Amino acid sequence: MMSRGWRSLAAGLGFAATLPLVGACDSGGTGGGGSVSEPSSGSPGPIYVEVNQSRDQYGKQAIMLQLTNTTDAPLTVTAARLRSTLFDGDISWEPLEGSLELPPRQPKSLPAALPGAACEASGTASPELNARITYAATGKEPVDGITEASDPFNVLARNAGELCLAAEAAAVASMVLDPALEVAADGRTAVVRLVVTPATPGGSAKSLTIESIDGTTLLAETPSDPWPRNVTIAPGDATRVLALHMRPARCDPHAVAEDKVGTLLPLRVTVGERQGLVKIAASNELRGRIYDFVTVACATAG
Repeated sequence: MMSRGWRSLAAGLGFAATLPLVGACDSGGTGGGGSVSEPSSGSPGPIYVEVNQSRDQYGKQAIMLQLTNTTDAPLTVTAARLRSTLFDGDISWEPLEGSLELPPRQPKSLPAALPGAACEASGTASPELNARITYAATGKEPVDGITEASDPFNVLARNAGELCLAAEAAAVASMVLDPALEVAADGRTAVVRLVVTPATPGGSAKSLTIESIDGTTLLAETPSDPWPRNVTIAPGDATRVLALHMRPARCDPHAVAEDKVGTLLPLRVTVGERQGLVKIAASNELRGRIYDFVTVACATAG
């Protein structure tokens, strides 16, 4: 029979280091790639918690809570709540069917939406992070266990920073992609338009600079018509429409079928003292048109 007391989290850390992680995003706009630092040990507990993010969650204010049962017996989990000083509320997961069985030594990844970011804390060097798990051993009553959690890919810091940057950018101007797509006669290139509508004067003295626009896994700029750079917008300015001439970035058979972030346009911006990426998502209508364009353009090129 398993003891109710927490076991050492260090045992969980050693095992978890050998487990495959949920697909992490790379540092160029699809996640926090690069070398992985060892999670720091925290309060002992039978469930080890790690933060991660899948590619299809990127840009959607959602993450994964990866739970690993470090004991030798199954545990039943009924709630998982993560608390970070980078966010204004708990990051919570609750099972749709009342509970989740967590087998021994086997990680399970649970999706959780992010609350609003606490922007005054987004620059914290070592933000506090801990988790509360409601769980039960077989034949036992549920208990709450509190333990520190690890975020080895800095998923929370990256998402909080991007949310705060996006909020400051939105205070200067709204930025949307026009749902229309202008395809060239030969079908090999197209134009999508980024519509920038500045806010009315008075709310903020800051300006917004679009330093550059990154390509995506599906779309790249055409060499003859490079994308705009160093475009500055201030409240009260006239609406700007930036024409982006594009071509397919890849034409392998899986480009469209497996796309997750190919229609999420990354803008490198500066607002006041903040600098980073703001992602502009295509509407469902425009997304479909982009997929059709890439399919036809790749077939033509082939």
